[in-house]
Amino acid sequence: MPDKRLSELCKICSDNGFETRLDGADMAVHAVNTLEDACEGEVSFLSNPKYIPSLATTKASAVVVQDGVEVPSGVSALRCKDPYAAVTVAIIALHGYRRHPKWGVSERANIDPSAKIGRDAQIAPGATIAADVEIGDGCTIYPGCYVADRVRIGHECVLYPNVVVYDDCVLGHRVTIHSGSVIGEDGLGYAPYDGKWIKIPQAGYTVIGDDVEIGANCAIDRATLGKTEIGSGTKFGNVVVIGHGTKVGPDCMFVGLVGIAGSAKIGKHVTVAGQSGVGGHITVGDDVSIAGQSGVHNDVEAGMKVFGYPADEIGKARRSVIAVRKLPDWIKRVKQLEKELSQLRELVNENAKT
Repeated sequence: MPDKRLSELCKICSDNGFETRLDGADMAVHAVNTLEDACEGEVSFLSNPKYIPSLATTKASAVVVQDGVEVPSGVSALRCKDPYAAVTVAIIALHGYRRHPKWGVSERANIDPSAKIGRDAQIAPGATIAADVEIGDGCTIYPGCYVADRVRIGHECVLYPNVVVYDDCVLGHRVTIHSGSVIGEDGLGYAPYDGKWIKIPQAGYTVIGDDVEIGANCAIDRATLGKTEIGSGTKFGNVVVIGHGTKVGPDCMFVGLVGIAGSAKIGKHVTVAGQSGVGGHITVGDDVSIAGQSGVHNDVEAGMKVFGYPADEIGKARRSVIAVRKLPDWIKRVKQLEKELSQLRELVNENAKT
């Protein structure tokens, strides 16, 4: 990407809804970097007060900051209300998005004759496209991907190396799936009988909505019957597991190592932080936030923030954690009180005898 002057970046940020003004010299910059790692010719940002000490020592030529934040001498400031959002626009302007290889439809890809491939699709050597698959315009399928029978993939989707999409699954438009993820594998469906487990055929499928991004090494089960659904605009980190028959609403954010058990219903715009789990057949309402390392075992009402194991309203859960941390001191105090009470009883008994 070409260098841009700071005045250009201010205009680009402002045109995207983040009013930004330049305070300092108007110089050319070529990249965005962290406060600690930035050097001359790069722009950085400060949105978290935790990093104010790094602002004093940064070697960046410019920093995106809020009004009123002092920057070192010689460092230009791009001032706006939301530095994090503005620097996102700057990153796009200076770095752009990842550019994919242009293979065309490789002769070394294994493509069934019945598959339908859209215009300008890029199918890498070593990719396998099975029977009756439909792939939309502008899709990129990296090496090692396997797209099984009757899969439907929308326009401008990207499947990074070694992604597997099982039979009959459906991907919307502009879906991105990172390396090693599996869509539509069999869910954990077994019936107990006579001390053994009998496999239940997983006859359903998985549907991924538009503009979904799925991190590396995720697994989204197909439904036993019907479908597992991931709503449009939802984003997953790495190693996210979705059980069979689960419905995830639009615009959710699941951080890494999140697990959602089968037949759960997750509302829209739900945030689930890392290492958290949601039990099966549970309903989580719209706009819920689940803090990291939480275990959700009961329904959660819309708009709640929950934390802990088992998860509870976040304020109550924090008080419980603080109380647990105080238990050793309380136990010590109780033992001391018991000792003093025993001594007092002995004294009372001695006085009664006299």
